[in-house]
Amino acid sequence: MNVSRIALAGGVAASTVLLFAGPAAAHVSVQPQGEAAKGGYATVNFKVPNERDNASTVKLEVSFPADHPLSSVSPQAVPGWKIKVDKTALDKPLDVHGKKITEAVSKVTWTSDGSKIAPGYFQQFPLSVGRLPEDADQLVFKALQTYDNKEVVRWIEEPAADGEEPESPAPVLKLTAASADAHGATAAADDQSAHPSDDKATEEKKASSASADSSDSTARVLGVIGIVVGIAGVAFGVLAGRRRTV
Repeated sequence: MNVSRIALAGGVAASTVLLFAGPAAAHVSVQPQGEAAKGGYATVNFKVPNERDNASTVKLEVSFPADHPLSSVSPQAVPGWKIKVDKTALDKPLDVHGKKITEAVSKVTWTSDGSKIAPGYFQQFPLSVGRLPEDADQLVFKALQTYDNKEVVRWIEEPAADGEEPESPAPVLKLTAASADAHGATAAADDQSAHPSDDKATEEKKASSASADSSDSTARVLGVIGIVVGIAGVAFGVLAGRRRTV
């Protein structure tokens, strides 16, 4: 009887968790692979779950924020889906690594080309994006999800000021603090080509350090072996003395 009651209680608790967790995780969302640092580049996944029991998702349209245009957007091929990238002219060109960028991606569309997101399944659509803005904490992408029964779900509501999630929230990419990797990768490469002698000296120093570490490790191993052999010899001598005494 007690076991049955425990099992029933566990089942109710699990059902309650699913009941409350389901709707919150059911909308189109965007997450970075690793971090999305300000001023850097990132790979992000748009996760699209199927919310319907009698229809499959056949299209996803993601609009990019016009107030923070991204100079570089590269989609990863997704089997069974066609990808279309739309660009728009910028009122103010972007300066990226000394190059003037006059247009930016305004929308990316994935359309079924043999594959669908069936009920109970989800699909991820990866993008490489950058350069991420330095003057924003998040980017809001508005998305349209189309089903094969012609229904269109509009995930376009921006986050509320009080933090409460709207009914049809737009995907939001949270940006982290700028890191050295985000800003210093190109600078480090340029510095390396400008000072090859310094790099050579550094490599020689690393090699010398590695050799010293290797020699030290070898000496330690030999020392341990000597101690073990010495202990074995003492033990053998004690046993031999006992035998002679007997």
